[in-house]
Amino acid sequence: MKDYTHRQKALAYVLAGTAGFVDAMGFRHLGGLFVSFMSGNTTRLGVDVAMADWYRAAEIVGIIAVFVGGATLGALIGNEGQRSRRAAILWTETALLAIAALAGHFSIAVIGTVAMALAMGVENAVFQKNGVPGIGLTYVTGALVKVGHRLASALRGGDRWAFLPVLLLWASLCFGALLGAVTYGAIGLPGLWFACAITASLAIASHKRS
Repeated sequence: MKDYTHRQKALAYVLAGTAGFVDAMGFRHLGGLFVSFMSGNTTRLGVDVAMADWYRAAEIVGIIAVFVGGATLGALIGNEGQRSRRAAILWTETALLAIAALAGHFSIAVIGTVAMALAMGVENAVFQKNGVPGIGLTYVTGALVKVGHRLASALRGGDRWAFLPVLLLWASLCFGALLGAVTYGAIGLPGLWFACAITASLAIASHKRS
């Protein structure tokens, strides 16, 4: 993340926290599946196929396909990560999360799941550059690998604090997941309105700076 400004890093931390929040709510809503962590869903898919749980496997395949569709949509809107497009991405994510929250009010589980997975796919286009997603906002496995590599570099005499911004990205997602799990336990899927408020605020701020 060294090539990003402090403002961009702050945006990444907030969005990673939002992703953790939504993913934790999705995890509890779906009884152990994810709406943004596709590595986890892929492992579950392999296990469920091995156990011949075809219904669960089909559900996972559907979520993965929807997430990829969201990533495609985000990339189409993103157009190289320009600020004006960044606001459009955030508004799209806000709209999808609002649909998921409304689905929670009316107990329409399928719509809520689809909207959350689409929103998480879309979010990853916020820092798109030259067709590449940039900062991974809804997953942190790569971030933890970078932490390890930068710690190794520090032990060899490199920048001793280079790992910290990436570690904060992981911590942001973790903290967001904590809040999401607690919120779901208190009010269920309508708790996604909190995530909507955050992404809408970020969209307004991005639009004003464009």
